[in-house]
Amino acid sequence: MKLHDNTIAHIAKIIQMAILSGTDIVDHLRMARFTSDEEEILHIEEEYEKIFNESIEKMIQSIPETVTEEESE
Repeated sequence: MKLHDNTIAHIAKIIQMAILSGTDIVDHLRMARFTSDEEEILHIEEEYEKIFNESIEKMIQSIPETVTEEESE
């Protein structure tokens, strides 16, 4: 089996997410879901990717709130 380029990029995002959030990369990788096609290439499962991207968006949206709170201290 091979990894699709998008799958490799997603694994890189998982590593970045773990570093930025200070969480265990193993936990992030355990949550990842993949599918394979007839050529035995692993792709990111669509529903999982959607949920993952939504969580990143929520994290990005909370950054200004965190910065504002830290500035007011």
